[in-house]
Amino acid sequence: MSLRGFATLNIWADDVEAATAWYADFLGVEAYFVRPGPDGRPAYTEFRIGDYQAELGIIDRRYAPAGAATEPGGVIMHWCVDDLDATVGRLLAMGATEYQPITPHGDEGFITAAVVDPFGNVLGVMKNPHYLDVLASLKAT
Repeated sequence: MSLRGFATLNIWADDVEAATAWYADFLGVEAYFVRPGPDGRPAYTEFRIGDYQAELGIIDRRYAPAGAATEPGGVIMHWCVDDLDATVGRLLAMGATEYQPITPHGDEGFITAAVVDPFGNVLGVMKNPHYLDVLASLKAT
């Protein structure tokens, strides 16, 4: 068995409704799925975004496993973007804070950055020539 591909990225929020509104504004799409909790407030929302309609889910932090970290850290999921500088600038203008500055990696065009969203989650963005090459080859078939 091997990993088949990214399916769903879940992030936590104390206020799922506010986080869903923030991500809807940033992404330019509304959540396509909302599941209320026992109190009627959204407990889980989900967006489909990007070239492969990847799923981004926002889960009420009340459902986090016992002992789950509440501070940013760990794995960074980097999303390929067309204009890294503009994307980072927009995220910062929307209230995100810098986690990793715009950082080139070698001389082949790989550049990353990461922010912490207003809900405490790390959001990575990158310029990734390999992603664009794979996407172009898939569209050519």
